[in-house]
Amino acid sequence: MSTFSFPVKQRLSFKALPFNGWTLGVSAIAFLIACPVLFVLSHLFVDSTEIWSHLAATVLKDYVVNSLWLMLGVGIGALVIGTSTAWLVTVCRFSGSSWFEWLLLLPLAAPAYLLAYVYTDILDYFGPVQRFLRHLFGWTSIQDYWFPSVRSLPGAIAMLVIVLYPYVYLLARVAFLEQCTCTLEASRSLGCTPWQSFFKVALPLARPSLTAGLALALMETLNDLGTVEYFGVPTFTTGIYRTWLGMRERNAAAQLAAVLLLFVLTLIILERVSRRQARYYQGTGDSKPLQPYQLKGWRAGLAITTCSIPVLLGFLIPCGFLLDMTLTHLNRSFTSSFWQLANHSFILSSITAGLGVVIALIMAYGQRLQNNWAMGAAVRIASMGYAVPGSVIAVGVLIPMGNFDNTVDQWMRSTFNISTGLLLSGTITALIFAYLVRFLAVSFHTVESSLGKIKPSLDEASRSLGQTPTNTLIKIHAPLMGGGLLTAVMLIFVDVMKELPATLVIRPFNFDTLAIRVYQYASDERLTEAAAPALAIILVGLLPVLFLSYRIARSRVC
Repeated sequence: MSTFSFPVKQRLSFKALPFNGWTLGVSAIAFLIACPVLFVLSHLFVDSTEIWSHLAATVLKDYVVNSLWLMLGVGIGALVIGTSTAWLVTVCRFSGSSWFEWLLLLPLAAPAYLLAYVYTDILDYFGPVQRFLRHLFGWTSIQDYWFPSVRSLPGAIAMLVIVLYPYVYLLARVAFLEQCTCTLEASRSLGCTPWQSFFKVALPLARPSLTAGLALALMETLNDLGTVEYFGVPTFTTGIYRTWLGMRERNAAAQLAAVLLLFVLTLIILERVSRRQARYYQGTGDSKPLQPYQLKGWRAGLAITTCSIPVLLGFLIPCGFLLDMTLTHLNRSFTSSFWQLANHSFILSSITAGLGVVIALIMAYGQRLQNNWAMGAAVRIASMGYAVPGSVIAVGVLIPMGNFDNTVDQWMRSTFNISTGLLLSGTITALIFAYLVRFLAVSFHTVESSLGKIKPSLDEASRSLGQTPTNTLIKIHAPLMGGGLLTAVMLIFVDVMKELPATLVIRPFNFDTLAIRVYQYASDERLTEAAAPALAIILVGLLPVLFLSYRIARSRVC
């Protein structure tokens, strides 16, 4: 009787795999992704005393102060709104609570700069709000009353809070859903009221998730350009843009970008240090589901109001306004120019999404094969771009590529009397590379999570049957990761559609996108022409929002 056995030498653990092409690929990706960031940081040591002294004496103080106030205001607002609404829809029951679970995510689909344009038009002197007030009270001019200006630092904070609180809400709700119910039941049995249980038990346990959501919101605040530029609030992002395009001072723009990058790095370090000594453990067991708090009367009304205001201000009102303006001026909305802009945005988003998922798959699988400190460091470096503002990445991409193009052109002129022109800078290649640096982390974490759910025994079985790691990835892992890959494609696609700072600086000549055209029209006070492109960006942004709400709705574990 014959027996069969697999060759023992092919049963390799992942840690035993030798240094191979996967390691080289991930290392090369990490190096390329890190180049723009390292280049910007290197300008901290470039001597440009005269320019820097001029900036320090004129605008640098405003950049620092306004950026800090923005971070403080947005941080407090996003934390309060996101945490309170997440708690209400997770552990309380009131009329419409199940609807608010996903409605509260909708403002995430609207970029802050779109809300800035819409609310400026709604709240200005000739807008519907002030017209209604003048008609109601019989006022005839602005001297008869006082109305706060939305185009100010508080207005910018309000716009950013409305669209960024979902970062905190999303992670806070997941944290509340995952909390063991026996802990909350114990606090209630010891006499804690619902609010005491929230502040003393649920909130401390959710602190890591709240901190992560807050950090994301603050990073997006530092990345914003359209809102602060339109409202006339000078920040580091507007300073980089003005110094680069207005003053034509590349070194000064790079140094401002380096200082802004230090802001972001400091934020990341503080977030990690704040949790360094803390440990958050939750028990497990077969505890019965926690009985939701049934809210009635004025408590239910207050909960409905608390959840309704962010949805109304962050999504329904702006979308309704843009939709009405688009339909009213239909002949000026969907013109040939609109479809050309949509085509440009689609091309950039599709190419970036495809490349981003492929690169993320290489990184995640390389880490699976070589799970050591070197591979871990390379992956961390390659996925750090999401924390870097788009304006910083734009500077870090354009200057080195411009230097490369000029060097090649000078050599070709002197050697062959041929001008090569711009090979990289001023092309969509540079723009797509900047997008990949900025959004690669989004696809990587999604792909890594999906790949981590596949049991290592499948890899070992495939290897024992003579399949190479590449064939194993293509034939086994990729089909099993279909949902995760689709999610990664969708997230990058939407992020590229909305990206403004990097696109504004790097885009090729006469290659505008929907986001650029909205910015240009709104800057020229032509919101009618900007309505259709703005609405298209919001509708595309709804795709990942609805998908996230569907996934969270299925994630109840208690």
